[in-house]
Amino acid sequence: METSQQVMADLLKLETRVWEALVSGDKATDAALLTEDFIGVYPDGFAGKDAHVGQLDGGSTVAEYALSEVQLRQVSDGAAILIYRADYLRVEGSEREVMLVSSLWERRAGVWVNSFSQDTPLTGQGVV
Repeated sequence: METSQQVMADLLKLETRVWEALVSGDKATDAALLTEDFIGVYPDGFAGKDAHVGQLDGGSTVAEYALSEVQLRQVSDGAAILIYRADYLRVEGSEREVMLVSSLWERRAGVWVNSFSQDTPLTGQGVV
């Protein structure tokens, strides 16, 4: 069985591949890393795999990014939540944005794939 540190390192590499796909506009890589039943929870609503991959129809969406404050919650041997802060600049943006991300990765048929992601913009308003 992998240690939590090994799982965190593996999942961070995979999560970074998702971000690199957003930078390069690589729809194939993005699609390969998401489950068919992927669901994303975003500030503007829910999105499935087709919408996540479809955002790259016009090319890259992210110009640059940095991931930090990485944490892992091991749910089971075959599931873990990667939690982190993302600082990024959109291709069409002029100001950096920050969000906190929770990504559920599941080991399906021996391969880690992303089945859920929740992106929460960092507003500085505190917990209600």
